[in-house]
Amino acid sequence: MSTFLLVHGAWHCGRAWDRVVPLLRGHRVLTPTLTGYGDTTHLLSPDVGLHTHSADIVRLILAEDLRDVVLVGHSYAGLVISDAANQIPDRIAQLVYLDAMVPVDGETAADVMPQARKAVERALDSDSGFRVPPPPETPEGLFGVIDPADLAWLRTMLSDQPVGALREPVRLDNPAVRRIPRVHIHCTDAPEGFARRPVPAVQPNGNPEVVWELPTGHDCMITTPHELTDLLLRLTPENPN
Repeated sequence: MSTFLLVHGAWHCGRAWDRVVPLLRGHRVLTPTLTGYGDTTHLLSPDVGLHTHSADIVRLILAEDLRDVVLVGHSYAGLVISDAANQIPDRIAQLVYLDAMVPVDGETAADVMPQARKAVERALDSDSGFRVPPPPETPEGLFGVIDPADLAWLRTMLSDQPVGALREPVRLDNPAVRRIPRVHIHCTDAPEGFARRPVPAVQPNGNPEVVWELPTGHDCMITTPHELTDLLLRLTPENPN
């Protein structure tokens, strides 16, 4: 049995993984909601940032005494899992960047992705100064979700994003974190604005980078849960990548 810890991205909550969890039967699966999202929106404040969210993950792993964790971060959560792994690298078996931001030490979300910079500007110009509302729907849908029923479900889980999560720098200064194997899953139909930097040929541990593709939009856990699960299961001991 493997342990999967699935971390949602900006504006979402842990319910984003509801279609994936049953497909990972036989494995332990945790889908926490980060501070300030979903049923914790009452905790959203100017003090909530990236380090709040990485602390959420570290605290959960230690409280549950999780080991050999397959730590999956979607979108913004690429920074969250990186910062968390930097603190407890001995607990992490794999880092999975799911159509995610992949930072280097000292970078913020606004450094990694142009869309995040625009979100910061919107928040600073708003009345609150620290909240970023979800982006509006377009004729192409929202986060790559197009089906009307899927869109209706997606809307129920979206809430404001704390601007601090986009402005705080990730910490990747622990040499041990470089030894953790990494996998990248790219959604090839992600909407404009989710452009990612090219993945280098070699991981920090010296092994070739692993890049898999899904022909779907950004929120693949909603649009293609079966296909996503098939890829995640390739990371279990009985199905090495």
